Amino acid sequence: MNDWPEGWSDDNRGSRHGRGGASAQPEGARVMRQVRRGPGAPPQGGGVPQQPSYGDGQGHGDYTNARNTGYDSGYSDGQVYGGGPEGPGGGGYGTQGPRPAPDWRKRIKWTAIAVVTVVTVTTVATYFWADSKLKREVDLSKVIDRPEQGDGTNFLIVGSDSREGMSAEEKKNLHTGSAEGKRTDSMMILHTGSNGDTLVSLPRDSDVEIPSFVGSESGKTYKGTGRHTKLNAAYAEDGPELLVRTVEFNTGLRIDHYVEIGFAGFANIVDSVGGVEIDIPQDIKDTKSGADLKKGKQTLNGEEALAFVRTRYALAGSDLDRTKNQQKFLAALANQVATPSTVLNPFKLYPTMSAGLDTLIVDKDMGLYDLGKMFFAMKGVNGGDGKSMNMPISGSTGGNLVWDKAKVKQLVEQLKNDEKVTVSGG
Repeated sequence: MNDWPEGWSDDNRGSRHGRGGASAQPEGARVMRQVRRGPGAPPQGGGVPQQPSYGDGQGHGDYTNARNTGYDSGYSDGQVYGGGPEGPGGGGYGTQGPRPAPDWRKRIKWTAIAVVTVVTVTTVATYFWADSKLKREVDLSKVIDRPEQGDGTNFLIVGSDSREGMSAEEKKNLHTGSAEGKRTDSMMILHTGSNGDTLVSLPRDSDVEIPSFVGSESGKTYKGTGRHTKLNAAYAEDGPELLVRTVEFNTGLRIDHYVEIGFAGFANIVDSVGGVEIDIPQDIKDTKSGADLKKGKQTLNGEEALAFVRTRYALAGSDLDRTKNQQKFLAALANQVATPSTVLNPFKLYPTMSAGLDTLIVDKDMGLYDLGKMFFAMKGVNGGDGKSMNMPISGSTGGNLVWDKAKVKQLVEQLKNDEKVTVSGG
């Protein structure tokens, strides 16, 4: 009789278990087969019986083998939840293969996108910052009886002796004095067009007629009486609007934009770019302007530069020679500002822009694009791409310089038609 319960016989176990022996005696001891763990397993014949692997390498026990061997091989075969017998990347159990090579194309792409985004945001922010600093205080719509619009663009550039915002020490250092109000210290017409740029200085002692005009503050109309005076007197009487009206009336040339800078702003711009190199035409010593300069090429700081462009009494030609020096220096300054070392260096660009924009007074329609266009045109004139000249002079009367009417008419016609200027100045 078999003492083993019938229900435990091999025939009634079903498919859930491995097949055991049917004898009443226990089976002999069997060697537990060791799981091989990759390439580190000992070779056959090394003193340890060869061990079969469990399963088929796909995470399943071998049912048939289990029934034949009497051992359930459906247990773990070295995989971790579905992994193969070898670790990720083909290494042994618990090891990692080499990292995949970095995708440089993708890295370069995202780096480029990041750089473009930063540059775009910075540029837009700089534009609005700079635009907010412009003092748009001059309303050219108040100017009456204006000439017809010509080709190209005409800027009236004015250097005033305004001392607004200057401390007593600054006035002393810059030799500006303490006069109230402000007057024009220099005036120039810059024409930009397709046939070269032209910079024309208007001597402040020019003899001009004050025409009928509308007061910029009062709105009252003042009829012209044929009165003649110095050009800088127009600015002193009613500011920029009357100055524009007087220039247009006496030349017949329409002014598109107005730009004005005071003493302090001029000196600050020069200092912000680290000084401006210029060739001084002669030894200059002027107690009124504070100039004490030797002939030759040198770099002027803000204080020296202001003294140089204001010097009048130390020059033989008086106002005419002074306007030539002003042209020369302003063109050199524009050339210095518009260099890559300034434009591409934020530590120089922002101080320069701040120094200039804080003190510039422009017309209400002036934009940053127009301002940039003006500076690059002045740089072109300095580089020989344009022409600089004084307004043609035929003589003087009562201490005022009289313009050569025929030459002035020819000059204005060439500027209006955006033609190459052939007229020579005085």
